[in-house]
Amino acid sequence: MNKARVAIIFCLAIASLFLLPASQADTTKPSSKQVTFNKDVAPIFFKNCAECHRAGEAAPFSVMSYTPWHADPHVQEFKNNRSLTPAEIDAITAWVDGGSQEGDPKDLPPPPKFEDGWNIGKPDMVITMPEEFTLEASGPDEIQYFEADPGFKEDKYVMMAEARPGNRRIVHHLIAFIRPPKEGKPAPKLTPEEIKKMREEFERDSVFYQDGTLTKVKMDAPVYDDGCSLPSGGSGFKRDGGGRDDNQQSLLVGFAPGMPVAKWGEGMVKKIPAGSKIVFQMHYSKAAGSVQKDRSMVGLVFAKGPMEKMVVTHPVSNNYFKIPAGVENHRVTACWTTEQDVTLINSMPHMHLRGKAMEIKVVFPDGKSEIVLNVPRYDFGWQTVYYYKKPIAIPKGSKFVVTATYDNSAKNKFNPNPNVDIRWGDPTYEDMMIGWLEYVVDLKSAKNATAHSGGGSSEK
Repeated sequence: MNKARVAIIFCLAIASLFLLPASQADTTKPSSKQVTFNKDVAPIFFKNCAECHRAGEAAPFSVMSYTPWHADPHVQEFKNNRSLTPAEIDAITAWVDGGSQEGDPKDLPPPPKFEDGWNIGKPDMVITMPEEFTLEASGPDEIQYFEADPGFKEDKYVMMAEARPGNRRIVHHLIAFIRPPKEGKPAPKLTPEEIKKMREEFERDSVFYQDGTLTKVKMDAPVYDDGCSLPSGGSGFKRDGGGRDDNQQSLLVGFAPGMPVAKWGEGMVKKIPAGSKIVFQMHYSKAAGSVQKDRSMVGLVFAKGPMEKMVVTHPVSNNYFKIPAGVENHRVTACWTTEQDVTLINSMPHMHLRGKAMEIKVVFPDGKSEIVLNVPRYDFGWQTVYYYKKPIAIPKGSKFVVTATYDNSAKNKFNPNPNVDIRWGDPTYEDMMIGWLEYVVDLKSAKNATAHSGGGSSEK
């Protein structure tokens, strides 16, 4: 049996863990005598797996196999759910049980086509880091910032965006922010030294501090595990639990393992104001063990037709938590209340290696509530964005309540060190607590609908 078929059988075993509820499944079970790879099995893997599991992508092997699904299938429905249905698993099982017959070559569908490695197709514009970065062979992870000027003389509206690492051996994650000009004037280009000076000034009254290139929360900072008890909801940066980042950088697009590209939907766009700069936040890992170079990029597809909705990305975060050493189930909350009517199109949990579970709930103005995302088995290795099959209308005054659970015990096999208390921090051996929300508002009323990046650095 060749490597591809071994991997496919492995995929089948994994896929069985992520069955859709019977109510969503096609219960037709094919006969093993009728099942071939070319006709029955290949289409399943091409449809569900090819985007990540192909040469040059982040997935671990390129046989178009599986992608894990961690959300509770009984809470909301998601259009990017790659869980295999019972019928699909039955088809693969029947194919294996029937001797793994190849079948008629004419039945084999063409493999999916991808444009020069871009999942969004050929971009209308590619924005690259202004210079190549050299990463040393050893030492701690690094967070580096680079600013690129796309030269936009007029507002641009983006319907699809994709962040692509230049060197996947060292890029842990990439986030591209939009930094619009202040008061209608073009934003000045900042040097790395100027950015560093701004961050040092920010630290004076902040719970954050700079450790080399990494941002962390000071160990003596006040602890507010219940961020919902604070006026800021947990996303502040001052020691009293208040404050916010007035830099007003809005998130354009990000990359992390398992994260899909940004395809928002018909008539939905993100606005890049004229004169804006694009800021690359690069998290570099030195796992390669040798000197490496990187020059990452962002591809943009601009809107061609009518534009109706403005897409806004907003983090609901807690920067003040403290996860005690050895604790298996530590609860942390964060809250945010929307000041306008919004329509939720996707959400995403973000924690690091001690993250165990996350729930995002909405409490409506009338007191009723609805869980919009429940991830009971969070996996840091898969930064999944969950796109709702039916966008959810959220009225003005509704409160988002994000509840995260952490496992800082020795039972957590991914835990780097169960013997230390953990605060917020950039590196993966620290942790984060962010419930990312992406929503749309009417384009005509979206003048001020810009999500800020939050205190410190915002990792997606």
